[in-house]
Amino acid sequence: MDIRRTVLLMVFSFSLLMLWNNWQIHHGNAPLFAPAPVTNKDTGKGDANGATPSAGVPSAPVGSAAVAGSGSAAVANATTPPAALSSGSQTVVVTTDVLKLTFDLQGAQLVRSDLLAFPASDDNSKPTVLLDNTNGHYYVVQSGVYDAPAGLIYPNHLSPFTMISDAKELSGDTLVVKFASESGGVKVTKTYTLKRGQYVINVDHQIENTTSAPVTPSLYLQITHDGVDPNQSSAPSFLSGPANFMGLAVYSDKDKFQKITFQEIEKNKASYAKQADNGWFALVQHYFVTAWIPNEGTNRRYEITEIKEPQKKNLYAIRSMESVGTINPNSSATIKAKLWVGPQDQSELEKVAPGLDLVIDYGLLTIIAKPVFSLMTWLFTILGNWGWTIVALTFLIKAAFYPLSAASYRSMAKMKQVSPRLQALKEKFGDDRQKLNAAMMEMYRTEKINPLGGCLPIVIQIPVFISLYYVLGSSVELRGAPWILWVHDLSLRDPYFILPAIMMATMFLQMKLNPTPPDPMQAKVMMFMPLVFGGMMFFFPAGLVLYWCVNNILSIAQQWYITKSIEKQAAIAHR
Repeated sequence: MDIRRTVLLMVFSFSLLMLWNNWQIHHGNAPLFAPAPVTNKDTGKGDANGATPSAGVPSAPVGSAAVAGSGSAAVANATTPPAALSSGSQTVVVTTDVLKLTFDLQGAQLVRSDLLAFPASDDNSKPTVLLDNTNGHYYVVQSGVYDAPAGLIYPNHLSPFTMISDAKELSGDTLVVKFASESGGVKVTKTYTLKRGQYVINVDHQIENTTSAPVTPSLYLQITHDGVDPNQSSAPSFLSGPANFMGLAVYSDKDKFQKITFQEIEKNKASYAKQADNGWFALVQHYFVTAWIPNEGTNRRYEITEIKEPQKKNLYAIRSMESVGTINPNSSATIKAKLWVGPQDQSELEKVAPGLDLVIDYGLLTIIAKPVFSLMTWLFTILGNWGWTIVALTFLIKAAFYPLSAASYRSMAKMKQVSPRLQALKEKFGDDRQKLNAAMMEMYRTEKINPLGGCLPIVIQIPVFISLYYVLGSSVELRGAPWILWVHDLSLRDPYFILPAIMMATMFLQMKLNPTPPDPMQAKVMMFMPLVFGGMMFFFPAGLVLYWCVNNILSIAQQWYITKSIEKQAAIAHR
């Protein structure tokens, strides 16, 4: 068996696989290395997502009017298409050092969020906008109270609210914003508490019974989105990184992390945990996330609803619903929750809720990617530059694999020494492949040569390579991170393709250090490999190509040193 031919086929197949993966991403399909969505076998029956809709929860977006009549069922049927904020909309803008939030007084909904610390990908002079209800886009955060007696409606995200606090800008470490509304004998006060430097918002719903009889209301927390991925239109390069997940997510201790795509909802194939007393739910997109974290230990139901309108853009709402219990006359109850509106910051997300950091998608190689990112984060605290962090990471990886690499390079050096003998065997046995392979294997055994040794340095790097690919494309910490001179964003491709050119040159140099394959066809394939890999690197993040370039340079130095040492030892032995 020609082992070298087999290995060449494996490497070449991997190259084609990566090219096909990027072609799939280019055409909007799922990447080959993306993890399969986690599903729950108990899908249940009911609406488009498999859940039984709650008739008391309003499904209409901001800008629609409540249906005439009374009762929670009437509100539930309010599915008027979304209306963007008009000049007549009453909005309130509050600002901290990292967030600029816009609330609509209809429902005290959060309808826009500017992330002040993250420049927009298409204009560095403007902040990234996450939540938004303008220019045809619809992505808002809502909440309200339902389960009113027949003929009544409790304050919900369609009800008029009034701002009852004064401060709109952060002056100290905390900013408290309050809105209130009263209807159906219940007064609801929403309190948003924002803190300096934080994207997590404490949200309290105080529900006060103003009637003379007990009430048993329920509370819902909701995120509504139009299902449009902003990265498809605003990203400067469709191959700037892995195709990150865009959709909904639910987490609980029992069912763990479950992802739901908009396509699954449309096809009635969505599956997720319907009940829990812990966890969170979220809308996930590239680099950023919006998540509701209900109070721990409180029983709640989860629902995902598709709002369909003829000739209109569909909306998708994900919500949690929980009973408040009985509230006696002139008494109140306060339901606490947390809301995250911001970047996928791994260290901070871990502090907010268990499992919330899972929204960062590293694919099937998460077990490698997470330690790699942790090591990079530590190196960054020392070096202060993500480009030099990648360089240092490459040195550490090469050092970790040095014994294996050294053994491989020694085997390659010996292969180069016996190349004349291999050629002589080929001439001796001609087309008799069985005798030729037997003679070659005997010579490998006698000379203690591993014919696969030269390929091991490439093979062992592939998992690290793919892991780093996901880290660079999925970690918001590297979004917009510069290195030197022309590299202004390590998460995007090299704008002048300098690093891919360097990589191809280093690969050709490595080929010259390797023994020439005895088969002319194999030799041609080997010379073609740098062009294949180099072509792939034209579309990969600059940080990934930087890693490969530094790795090649270190490999060349290591291989040259080992080869020279063996040649020197052989010269001494033949004296």
